[in-house]
Amino acid sequence: MSYHDEKSRSLSYARHDTLEGLLQRGRGLGTERARCDPGAAAPFVYDGIRRDWKWDSSDGRYLYQARLVRDLKLSPTPVVEQLAGDEEECSRAALVLELIALDGSDEAREGIRAYIRVGKHWVAVLQSVADGWPTDWWEDLGDVARARIGEEEDLPWSAEPWGRFGIEVPGRTYRPRPSLGGLSDDELLALLAADGTEFNTKVDALRSLAGREPAEGLIALVPSLGTRDGSRSLPWLRRAVDRLGALAVPAARGWAVDGREWLARLGADVLADHPGPEALPGLVAELTEQWKASTWCGPDTTAKTLARFGPEAADAVPVLWRFWRHTPHSYERADYLKALAAIDPSGLDDAYTESLWDCEERARLLAIVSAPHHPQTLDRIALLRDDPMETPEVRTAAEARLAR
Repeated sequence: MSYHDEKSRSLSYARHDTLEGLLQRGRGLGTERARCDPGAAAPFVYDGIRRDWKWDSSDGRYLYQARLVRDLKLSPTPVVEQLAGDEEECSRAALVLELIALDGSDEAREGIRAYIRVGKHWVAVLQSVADGWPTDWWEDLGDVARARIGEEEDLPWSAEPWGRFGIEVPGRTYRPRPSLGGLSDDELLALLAADGTEFNTKVDALRSLAGREPAEGLIALVPSLGTRDGSRSLPWLRRAVDRLGALAVPAARGWAVDGREWLARLGADVLADHPGPEALPGLVAELTEQWKASTWCGPDTTAKTLARFGPEAADAVPVLWRFWRHTPHSYERADYLKALAAIDPSGLDDAYTESLWDCEERARLLAIVSAPHHPQTLDRIALLRDDPMETPEVRTAAEARLAR
């Protein structure tokens, strides 16, 4: 098992059942074992922040690592010192320190503020803390920003906090478009159907539909929702169609043979996502081959498709468990759990409980809803609810679970 990043660096993962391997993968079990022996875990925690064991950019680690530093009572000093590294090392350290500071670490907070005053990659760090910290933690750095910005060759990538400091960022002013979230499904569909609707408005309408319950009226409009040059579909169309699920299958048979490549591809994708019973043996074989080849990107798609067969896909269960335990691509773990729940939910209680401390937000959200109703589990959920480092979505879900 190896990891390749943009520098073609190769890292070999430790075994999935060792403390080192668990921490590299961001598993909740890694947190449990680390708490039993903080001294043994400390080198692996610092190594994870320094070298970055994420499989790709969709994987989460920073909150997981920040929590480990806090819960194991590790010193943030090595992480502060990492700010002086290259751009990627600095970014990883800063993101962990920002979270530790939110939990009350003065060393983390002052370490970042000191770096902004003198550090090489200070622009990105200042933009990041301005997005995540209370305003009064960084707005007094305006004099520093005004004094240093003239030394920068590259423009900052966001309008803030520079506007607050009176620093113009040409071409970076963001003017949000009016939200369509308050419109009904029928109103959104009417915008998509009208010839005079602007491109951006159609995109916003599809974005809104992609976050709602299926709007069956979208099916008839799909062939008209390509770009003017006919080269591709409008942004967010695929996600909006995914919400339709099996409702889109009859129309997808026609899309799949359309002369427009983007529509034919969309139709083929919908049909592949909703195969008939005859496809089941092939899908189980596909998942097995992905396991044998250590294919870490993509088996989640196979798992989602298998989940639609329910108990009939029982032959896939052992392989799904292997992927859940072994994969370094942590973003996919929640999809393996969902597939297991649809096919054979027995034996998931321990996995749900462990996932309350998973590095992935989706896994924690799934665990909050599904973990067994035990005092230990509820205590863990209460910790998530009250954790100042946790995401708003997870804290809200935890509060809702406890309220039940």
